[in-house]
Amino acid sequence: MNTLILGVGNLLLSDEAVGVRLVEALEREYRFAPGIELLDGGTAGMELLEAMASRDHIILADAVRSGNPPGTVVTLQDEEIPALFGRKISPHQLGLADVLSALLMTGESPKRLTLIGVEPLSLEPRIGLTPVVEAAMGEAKARILTLLAELGCPAIPLSTQERAERGREAAWRTTL
Repeated sequence: MNTLILGVGNLLLSDEAVGVRLVEALEREYRFAPGIELLDGGTAGMELLEAMASRDHIILADAVRSGNPPGTVVTLQDEEIPALFGRKISPHQLGLADVLSALLMTGESPKRLTLIGVEPLSLEPRIGLTPVVEAAMGEAKARILTLLAELGCPAIPLSTQERAERGREAAWRTTL
C-alpha cells in the first residue's frame, strides 16, 4: 500500500487550517502501517508534486465549500474532487488542482483520490479553529480511519504513554 494522507490549509485563517490539524491529530494519536505516510502540506502547491506522484491512494484533508452548514464533513471521490476546486476557498486549492493536472499529464496520477473535507465557519485571520469545526474533527478523523480499515490498513491507537512521548517530541521539534 502506497497511501498518502495529506492535510492542507493555512494555519493563519482559522478554519482553513482544518486539514493540517487533522493530520497533526492523526499523527499524535495513531500508529500507521508501513506504506501509509502522513504529510502536512500547509499551503504548498507544486511543491507537493513529488510527494503525490505515483500513489495508490491519496487521502486529502481540507476545508471545503460544499454549500452545507459549517462543520459538515463531506467525502468526495476521484473525479468529484477537481470539480470542487472550481469553488476554491484559498490559493492552495488552485495549486493542488495544478498538481493533479501535472500528475495526469505525466502518467503519475494516484490510482484513487479521496477528499475528506469540513465546511468552514470562518476564514478570518485568526489562529485556531472555530468550535463548530473543532467539533467536526472527530467525525473527519473517523472517516479517514474507516477508509484505512477498508483498505486493510487499520491505524492502531497509541497508548497514553506513547501519545505523551509524541507530544514531547513535537514540542521539542517546534522549539528548534
